[in-house]
Amino acid sequence: MAFDDEVFISYAHLDNVELVAGTDGWVTNLHKALAVRLAQLLGQESRIWRDPKLQGNDIFGDVLVERLRSVAALLSVVSPAYIKSEWCRKEVAEFCKACGAQGGIRVGDKARLFKVLKTPVPLEQHPDALQHVLGYEFFKTDRETGKVIEFYKIFGEEAERDFWVKLFDLAQDVCNLLGLIESTPQKDAKRAAGAIYLALTTADLDEPRSAIKRDLEEHGYVVLPSQPYAGDAAALRAAIHDDLTRSRLSIHMIGRRYGLVPEGATESLVEIQNALAVERAKNGGFSRLIWIPPDLQVEDDRQRKVIETLRMDPDMPSGSDVLERPFEDLRTLVTAWLAGSAKPEPAKVVAAAPARSFAQLYFVYDPRDASAIAPWTDFFFKEFEVIHPVLQGDEAEIRNAHEDSLRNADGVLIFYGAASEFWLRQKLREVKKSAGYGRTKPMPAVGVCVIPPKTPEKDRFETHDAMVLVESEGFSPAPLQPFVALLKGDGSTSHGDAAEPAV
Repeated sequence: MAFDDEVFISYAHLDNVELVAGTDGWVTNLHKALAVRLAQLLGQESRIWRDPKLQGNDIFGDVLVERLRSVAALLSVVSPAYIKSEWCRKEVAEFCKACGAQGGIRVGDKARLFKVLKTPVPLEQHPDALQHVLGYEFFKTDRETGKVIEFYKIFGEEAERDFWVKLFDLAQDVCNLLGLIESTPQKDAKRAAGAIYLALTTADLDEPRSAIKRDLEEHGYVVLPSQPYAGDAAALRAAIHDDLTRSRLSIHMIGRRYGLVPEGATESLVEIQNALAVERAKNGGFSRLIWIPPDLQVEDDRQRKVIETLRMDPDMPSGSDVLERPFEDLRTLVTAWLAGSAKPEPAKVVAAAPARSFAQLYFVYDPRDASAIAPWTDFFFKEFEVIHPVLQGDEAEIRNAHEDSLRNADGVLIFYGAASEFWLRQKLREVKKSAGYGRTKPMPAVGVCVIPPKTPEKDRFETHDAMVLVESEGFSPAPLQPFVALLKGDGSTSHGDAAEPAV
């Protein structure tokens, strides 16, 4: 398909009235900014058209209809005035009619319709063709006052910054659509094979989600869902299932809000997407990444329970990970995954390594417990090579050292001292996933050493994933003997059995 224009902006003229004398109207500002950014992305002048002269009482003539047939995409600036404009609705209808004669409104996973939301309008009031199109909200609602603030420079620096962030997302998506229109069927098939599911999240994470979406699309991936989900819980689950089936990876960003509960469901959309991704992971060929912002303040008890469940999940499938680190760490991990380096390949053996006389025992402990570990180090060092964690330095270096130790250790002893049970469960999950770090030897013997301070949570602690060594009163060699036997391979105690304290 070849088009004379790339984008036609459909808008109500009330939305372009100058609010301050001598400044551009809102739509004019959007037009100029989009033209510049799209040209930068395309590497050539962009062709964006709107007719500033058309008025509501003009005749909707053949010239406009013909012009709509020769444009690649229609961008609707939705507002209360737009919804009430018969002219604007005709523009959408005529464009959709023209698309029907050109192969349809959709090209691959993209729609040739874009919806810019200048101010809030209930979805059911949108023209039918726009109800199933993802929108770009160029406004925010103040949580305390309920006031709507449009993204426009006259409302301050923050509003102007938000305008450009959203504008960049819009321009990138328009560029991607134009690329699909110009691409060959072979290229389309290649893109379709590289789909990633970026789970819908709550409004407090709109900006981080948009940033990840940009990263993925810049690497040539199709990001799903590509359109809003509609219908009741059953229809929504079916649509999510289809999108996950097409995807290689799902990314779930967990915010402070519980979020929407679809009609007919008892769980939030965030929970439903995650549960279906877990089922998808069981079929193989699929990875799942959950990101929880560090120091997240959650007031809703329902959302607090969701987060605790994710942190404590003992059955985290292989290929899944929970990341509770700064946002930039998430972007780094996603970039590594896209480059195929998120999980290191096993090192190639170029020569026979000399036999080790000591098995490697990796200690895992919180930095606050570092000064208390000496007695256990002295005890185990007599028969094992004790490896301590790296506790200082760059975060990436610390993580790489940790994964390297898990990849090579014959045994892992996790000290349950100053850290929380959440931390402990996370470390146990990381041990279980050590095969994904490139581990080639059998899984290590795993112990949890319960050390001071003594707490009710520690007294109740149990797990089937490790041997529990209770040393709540301080170091004592007797409770450690079953774990020593397990490390040497001459003990029959199972991981789930707790070693009784000396009496």
